Amino acid sequence: MNHTVIIGLEVHVQLQTKSKIFCGCSADFNPDHPNVQTCPVCLGLPGALPVMNREAFELGVKTALALNCEISSYTKWDRKHYYYPDLPKGFQISQFDLPFSEDGFLEIETNPETGERRRIGIIRAHLEEDAGKNLHDDAGRSDSQVDLNRAGTPLLEIVSQPDMRTAAEATKYLQELRLLLTYLGVSDCNMQEGSLRCDANVNLHIHQDDGHKVPTPIVEVKNLNSFRNVEIALEYEVQRQLEAFKATGIKFGDKGGHKTTRGFDAGTGKTTPQREKEDSADYRYFPDPDLLPVTVTEDYISSVREALPEFPADRRKRFVAAYQLSDYDVQVIVDQGRGFGDYFEEVAKLCGDGKQACNWVTQDILRELKERKLEFSEFPISAPVLGDLLGRITKKKLTTKSAREIFMDLLDGNGASTARIDEIIAAKGLAIVEDTGAIEKVIATVIDKNAKAVADFKAGKQAAVGALIGQVMREVKGADPQKVREMLIAALSQR
Repeated sequence: MNHTVIIGLEVHVQLQTKSKIFCGCSADFNPDHPNVQTCPVCLGLPGALPVMNREAFELGVKTALALNCEISSYTKWDRKHYYYPDLPKGFQISQFDLPFSEDGFLEIETNPETGERRRIGIIRAHLEEDAGKNLHDDAGRSDSQVDLNRAGTPLLEIVSQPDMRTAAEATKYLQELRLLLTYLGVSDCNMQEGSLRCDANVNLHIHQDDGHKVPTPIVEVKNLNSFRNVEIALEYEVQRQLEAFKATGIKFGDKGGHKTTRGFDAGTGKTTPQREKEDSADYRYFPDPDLLPVTVTEDYISSVREALPEFPADRRKRFVAAYQLSDYDVQVIVDQGRGFGDYFEEVAKLCGDGKQACNWVTQDILRELKERKLEFSEFPISAPVLGDLLGRITKKKLTTKSAREIFMDLLDGNGASTARIDEIIAAKGLAIVEDTGAIEKVIATVIDKNAKAVADFKAGKQAAVGALIGQVMREVKGADPQKVREMLIAALSQR
């Protein structure tokens, strides 16, 4: 049965502010001490009045501009009413008909082999407060508890157009969005802590023989908290809807033909019915009487725009052109985060060799971070120190092998500095040996001790040189391997 998959995502991002969006309580993640980051405002006590967090609004504008959205000159706050234990006021302060931004887009790569890209439309990005968290007992008491530490933390909801056609595309969109948000510094996007959460809307357009398209009812899959879960949940839901349509036609679904909400069980990889989806009228939206509307000037928008950093997509293009790197290499560097890309670029400029800098940061550094279980922020060798070390290779003052030995000493020793590099070179005699006479003496000795290798070389076996090079290098640590090879072949040819 021919069909088209229709997917749109609603992404909730917790903004990285010190305090909540409408009060002065801490917005830090604190699951170990429930209900301590609260006050009359976020508890919804009578008489408590909210005050807008200016930084939260600015982070929202920053994100919206990066998503190519139009910023409204006038926006207001609305009350969205629903009743749930983690919402003590009985309503959520959000934005309804006049969001602060709308009509943007984010480009994603849809085909890595061809580099094909496609724009995913952004309907709107609006600000709202988060709810608390319900904790359901798994130890047999069959009770639930409520932690309101999170109630009132600032959220940015980014609503996409239904432009994605596969689960893989939806995952790619979410990954690219997360990367952009971390480059902007507006959120840590920690999905395990709930700083980035996703609801997915999915349905199918069934192509019938007469040319008509029949849409299946839209299903909203709630609270997907990992890239893997997004992909698994959407793949399952697409297949479930397809099978349901084959079995019952358009009038299928857990609640008839209406839009429904389903949860995702990561253990089974399946979605399960929760409730019939509310319409906007069910939330009884009306303007919040306690908060003033926000007016935005062109000068303010310009000042925020000027402070934006380089975006990941722009950085990828520039790195390919500036440092003659492959698309794959650049993807690895950029996807590690803004700080990693800054580190690479500083090393590349200092050592004068972009490809060499790329090899070291994407191979040696990433390997050591993984093996030592370190975050990049904990890596002990600064960009100036690594740039100095690699610059010595470029200037032929060190061999790559010697540089790697120094690199490991810097990681394991007491401090990593340019002075420490000099100390290691002096202590281990790692500087490239310019005295060809000394190398010639060692080559002569090695040849005399390896009659079989000499005979093999004479018989046309070029590989025999490799073992001899290793012996020479052990005796003259600072020798250039390429130079040693050339001198060995010359010496062997004269025998």
